Amino acid sequence: MALAIVNSLFSDNIRLLKTEASKTAYQGVGVAIATIIVATCLVCYLGDNTISLEGLWVAQKHNPALWMLNLGPFVFGFWGQYSSSIMAYQAGAMIVDQTQELRIRADNLEKETAYVSTHDRLTDLPNRALFYDRVERAIISALRLGNQPQGLSILLVEIDNFKDIYDTLGRNSSDLILKQISNRLQGLSLETDGVAKIDGNVFGILLSEMDSSGWDEEFAQQILKAMEAPFLIDRLYVNIHPNVGIVHFPEHGQDVDTLVQRAGVALHIAQKSNKGYALYEQSFDKHTPLRLTLMSELRHAIGRDGLELFYQPQVSIQTGEICGAEALLRWNHPIHGFVSPEDFIPMAERNRMIKQLTQWVLHRAFRDCALWYKQGLQLKISVNLSARDLHDPELPDLISGIAVAAGIQPAWIMLEITEGSVMTEPESALVIIKRLNDMGYHFSMDDFGTGYSSLAYLKKLPLTELKIDKSFVMDIIANENDAAIVKATINLAHNLGLKVTAEGVESKAIMDRLTEYGCDIAQGYFLSKPISVQDFNQWVQEADWKIANRNIQL
Repeated sequence: MALAIVNSLFSDNIRLLKTEASKTAYQGVGVAIATIIVATCLVCYLGDNTISLEGLWVAQKHNPALWMLNLGPFVFGFWGQYSSSIMAYQAGAMIVDQTQELRIRADNLEKETAYVSTHDRLTDLPNRALFYDRVERAIISALRLGNQPQGLSILLVEIDNFKDIYDTLGRNSSDLILKQISNRLQGLSLETDGVAKIDGNVFGILLSEMDSSGWDEEFAQQILKAMEAPFLIDRLYVNIHPNVGIVHFPEHGQDVDTLVQRAGVALHIAQKSNKGYALYEQSFDKHTPLRLTLMSELRHAIGRDGLELFYQPQVSIQTGEICGAEALLRWNHPIHGFVSPEDFIPMAERNRMIKQLTQWVLHRAFRDCALWYKQGLQLKISVNLSARDLHDPELPDLISGIAVAAGIQPAWIMLEITEGSVMTEPESALVIIKRLNDMGYHFSMDDFGTGYSSLAYLKKLPLTELKIDKSFVMDIIANENDAAIVKATINLAHNLGLKVTAEGVESKAIMDRLTEYGCDIAQGYFLSKPISVQDFNQWVQEADWKIANRNIQL
């Protein structure tokens, strides 16, 4: 079929080009005939001093030079047709060759793009999306063939000390170690493409052909044994500490999301185990039945607007003005009641729902912010971003579209990030953060002091603010160490040109102490607990704190 199309295209091109070339040949014939007529007339006039039909005939009959000119139209016509055929054939062949070459390049580029979208660029292993797809296919195959439970297992392998290696050796050396780890895992795996890199330092392994129960645990032991030999990086011998989490299908789950989630639970237990690996047990997760229910219900809650945003006010310590509010996600389940964000947000991150959750929060927070500005209440709204959000290259475009739809300015929004979310994959996170900062969004480092506290990356981040975690602020009156940490953090931030927000302001005594330390903004129960939009509007009207425009109608 393709050959017939190419031949047809070739013939059409030759026909078209030959027609165009023939026009030039005909023009040459016309010029030759005109030349003969002019030459004959000239010969006739020179001989008889006049031009007549008889004189023209005599000139043609007795002048050999005109005989030669008479052959011109025939020569031009024949040579023009011959040359046009040759040129048309060559040009047509050239066009077909170039078209075929472009088609081949396009096909290769399409294949390369498809490969890059399903494979990790560093290790050349299948990525998370392809791994999930292969697990789903294996599950379907197992159900169709009626395999026994031991016929399918998933193992998650995580490098426990990878952050220490990264901080010590840097990105290039860490990447070399990941490549070597992937090679060792591929050498162990009996299945083609059975190993995948599903996260920064987490590998997934699919075992779909096992002869006996317990073989996956033996395989986990083999993984630990294979990783015992040190890795040679820049003439340094580096040891790694892997952990392995194991789940079986179908006893530990019927779908890939549940299996990977529970493998993560087993991985967490393995980190605390002397063996270095753990097979999932229901006792590892006391709330497993509830969480399984919540996973599907959270998806429905996002789609059906079953969530709610609460806002906790922020007040300038120096001026007493209400200057902002932090948007906090709340889920009041119709059966289970209040579900803590600490429970369902990590669950959303593990089950690929965090993007939809973040999108819902951004839509609602931007809409409320725009409404307050229309009413004259100029507040900077703080919105939290998760670690997964900071590694989503589509996030800046998503935020840009939501902002335009809501009618807000980037300067009205403070995006809160944590130290841990940045340090997971700092390079890719920095790219996203800088893109958003270039768009005009401000950034705050949330819970400062509770994560990695890497000053090397702190100075690279385009931050506007540091938020001191409430665990330090709440005890600054009674605990001298906490007071020293808070004071030092405020001085550090101010030296870096950053503002400081203190969370956990529970009393006037804490507020006064923060005033002494020169803290900029306070947030806590002394001002207000997180409240709904309606209650927040009422609080603004009744609060004793200063407001730029007291005649605001909310």
